[in-house]
Amino acid sequence: MKTIKHSFLDDTLTIFLSGRIDSANAAEMERAIQSIRDTQPCSKLVLDFADLEYISSAGLRVILRCKKSVKDTLLTNVSSEVYEILDMTGFTEMMEVRKAYRLLSVEGCEMIGKGANGAVYRIDRDTIVKVYLNPDSLPEIQRERELARTAFVLGVPTAIPYDVVRIEGGGYGSVFELLNAASLAQLLTTGKMNVDEAAKISVELLKIIHATTVRPDAMPDMKAVALDWVDFLQEHLDASLYRKLRALVEAVPADNHMMHGDYHIKNVMLQNGEALLIDMDTLCHGHPVFELASMYNAYCGYSELDNSISQSFLGIPHETALQFWAKSLRLYLDGADEETVKAVEEKAMIVGYTRIMRRRIRRKGYETEEGRAEIENCRRHLEELLPRVDSLLF
Repeated sequence: MKTIKHSFLDDTLTIFLSGRIDSANAAEMERAIQSIRDTQPCSKLVLDFADLEYISSAGLRVILRCKKSVKDTLLTNVSSEVYEILDMTGFTEMMEVRKAYRLLSVEGCEMIGKGANGAVYRIDRDTIVKVYLNPDSLPEIQRERELARTAFVLGVPTAIPYDVVRIEGGGYGSVFELLNAASLAQLLTTGKMNVDEAAKISVELLKIIHATTVRPDAMPDMKAVALDWVDFLQEHLDASLYRKLRALVEAVPADNHMMHGDYHIKNVMLQNGEALLIDMDTLCHGHPVFELASMYNAYCGYSELDNSISQSFLGIPHETALQFWAKSLRLYLDGADEETVKAVEEKAMIVGYTRIMRRRIRRKGYETEEGRAEIENCRRHLEELLPRVDSLLF
């Protein structure tokens, strides 16, 4: 058997395996690994499979013995073929196994959406990729894949990622196959759909989401998140307003209905006439007032002081965004009278401005003129709304 390469850094021993490992050479390989470990004791063992083409059950038993002697053992750069063997035999449950990811470039690709956690690019006519901002995003990707799978199994039309890739320049991405799909934002900006048509599709999908119940432990509880926003503002609001705000959020009952958490026209794709939900990392459960608050912010709140944000964020003029919000809210409330629509909007605004104010303060908003203006705008809205709103329920 040829010499096995290895490296050692920070008490981590990395051994590079190659070729094929089967019953003919497994014992020899084990002796070689043990010889390296004898000369280089470690607390962490990494077995690099980048050049490994095949491993048999005899080789797997060697890996298992390595794991038993060095508890912190992981396998990395595992090809799809070898990963399938490891997954089928249960090794992926016994130890950390990292797949080898193909390298993908998004240079020159159209960006079709951008959020707090990443950006979505169209790679070709059939494929999009969500690129995560966090360079160490593999746990985030796995979490989003699990959330998307949960939603899909429960009957929510979602785009399911089929591959994970490394992005040139750093970081990771999830690849989705969306044949001939276009976001509602794209359809609006190209004139292929008007506000009424897009709002109807958006609300129909939203109602499917909100009619779906989930296990409380399957997704985050949006009420708990909102209470964190409120408590963050305690020292930034008048004491009586803070108490009123917290009491309103606290009074919202537990609700196990699904929410998207970042629902807007760039996160709804239309494919062959079917609306599909994308960007699933914000999936949660809770009362719909929290979803409407997020929507209000996307279409109105974030761009209230700087109308150009509607264009840069959603790709549509501010006036169109306001029209879309108004139409969507009326459709969601099934033709309720104007007084009811206005009342529900104010409930959503309270949660929405709470979120914006907390977000701006956390981003050192007091240090800039623009930030201070947005913080004061949120405070003004809360001071106006809180005294006259006695419940967030509808």
